[in-house]
Amino acid sequence: MRPKDKQKESLKKPKPRAFSWQGFTLAELLISLAILGVIATFTIPKVLSSQQNSSNNAKAKEVAAMISGAYQQAQLAGSVNANTKPSDLTPYMSYVAYDTGGAFIDAHPGVTSRTCDSTTPCIRLHNGGVLWFLDSAYFSAANSNYTIEFGFDPDGTYSGSSADSPGKTVQFALYYNGFITSRGKVKPGTCSSYGCGNNPGAFDPSWFSW
Repeated sequence: MRPKDKQKESLKKPKPRAFSWQGFTLAELLISLAILGVIATFTIPKVLSSQQNSSNNAKAKEVAAMISGAYQQAQLAGSVNANTKPSDLTPYMSYVAYDTGGAFIDAHPGVTSRTCDSTTPCIRLHNGGVLWFLDSAYFSAANSNYTIEFGFDPDGTYSGSSADSPGKTVQFALYYNGFITSRGKVKPGTCSSYGCGNNPGAFDPSWFSW
């Protein structure tokens, strides 16, 4: 290519444009922040509630396993009979303190409270929850249809309400054959010292599931 042709070719090339930054206006930023704020208002409480429910559910299942394990140890020790009551299993459980001092904790949904006393003694657990024992309900008979009853309050505090909430108690029924289930899942005709029945209308707190 001749020098004159090269010169003409170079003249045809467009000159590079100067680079310029293009950002958001203040109004656009404020609108974006407002939208994020609305989203956070609705999503963060749900996320926190879901995490709390999952934590409570995990604690409750650990407690159910502890009750079941304690019962198996009591059976091996030969101390299970028709008169066995829930608190008889405490020697086989791990806990922080035994409480019969009258403290209020939550009962299952539909009932406001339980009291940690001689009728319903409590043990305070390492996970922050409280396990109470319905000691007035013993097995009554050496029969796989008979139960003793426990309740686990996951936060160990009294909410002052009977309504279903993240802090309400899940109640467990332990059968004479060692099977354990929750209040909302008891078998029809289940018996305790109060007699037999289908436990109509019973349900578990919304945070609990098997």
